[in-house]
Amino acid sequence: MQKIKVVVVDDSALVRSLLTEIINKQPDMCCIGAANDPLMAREMIRELNPDVITLDVEMPKMDGLEFLSRLMRLRPMPVVMVSTLTEQGADTTMRALEMGAVDFVAKPRIGVTSGLTALGADIVEKIRVASKARVTRHAPPPPAAGQHASGGIHGSTAETKPLTVHRISTEKVICVGASTGGTEAIKEILVELPPDSPAIVITQHMPAGFTTSFAARLDSLCKIRVAEAINGQRILPGHAYIAPGGQQFHIERSGANYVAVVDDSQPVNRHKPSVEVLFKSCARVLGPNAIGVMLTGMGADGAAAMKEMRDAGSYNLAQDEASCIVFGMPKMAIQQGAIHEVLPLKSIAKAIVDRVNSAGGVRHRI
Repeated sequence: MQKIKVVVVDDSALVRSLLTEIINKQPDMCCIGAANDPLMAREMIRELNPDVITLDVEMPKMDGLEFLSRLMRLRPMPVVMVSTLTEQGADTTMRALEMGAVDFVAKPRIGVTSGLTALGADIVEKIRVASKARVTRHAPPPPAAGQHASGGIHGSTAETKPLTVHRISTEKVICVGASTGGTEAIKEILVELPPDSPAIVITQHMPAGFTTSFAARLDSLCKIRVAEAINGQRILPGHAYIAPGGQQFHIERSGANYVAVVDDSQPVNRHKPSVEVLFKSCARVLGPNAIGVMLTGMGADGAAAMKEMRDAGSYNLAQDEASCIVFGMPKMAIQQGAIHEVLPLKSIAKAIVDRVNSAGGVRHRI
């Protein structure tokens, strides 16, 4: 068996040592180098040709984002970011994912030794996923400068006609599940949706402390409003609701309204939040008023529940393999017989709007 070759890049000797030990304990991977700054890392990458690198954000000589930007522009390869669990660290991590990082691990601010050791299984699983990820050359992302009043930075141009919904629907709900690579896939869909889009509920596999930054970033870019879901709030058109990291999220009906339910219940399929939890509620509560969307991600979370959605009358889309970072969750949903259409990521927003318009905005359950 050919082992996954990993280079660790971190300015902390302790973190380098711990990550090296965690990696080398795995039978299918080995740490072939550890660098204390990006300049040393650059030489190691040239000489050792690793399959994956883990990259700290804050380092001397060149910060992790600058190094990542150069790497993804000149020599694209799978990168797992090692981020600090702070508000600033979360913002930086979101930028790293925009630049092409496959995934991230949040290292603790205190108790680094015990914290990283406890995260060992998560770290090596992310490295395994990254080693199989489809990585492409990335140009530097644009700055966050969009405003709702002007339709965000992705407003209409002479070449692109903005999507429009012919009738505002309080019944239709777009239900989205994603994991590895999902933050950018979700962004690409949401920035194209019109301000009068049906409500959108989203579960993206992400730990506590990062979804706040993710939602704020999307809110600055989109025509719709985007926020973390809050327990008990109404689900409204023109809004997207993201499952808070480290909690479960599903929807219920209260009279004529849909409402968000956020709680601290157990992980499902090892995930919290879990797509399965959200999609099961969509099958039960929404039925034919749901449009399901399964995006890039490793594993099968949500696939079985998406089949329940289809059986209840939902119309379901999946991202195609060519545009996925990891074609796991869409593939499993397809194999379950849950999907009506498999589409490139760039076509999904239009397909959603076309489906809403062709359905006349509202389809009540029988």
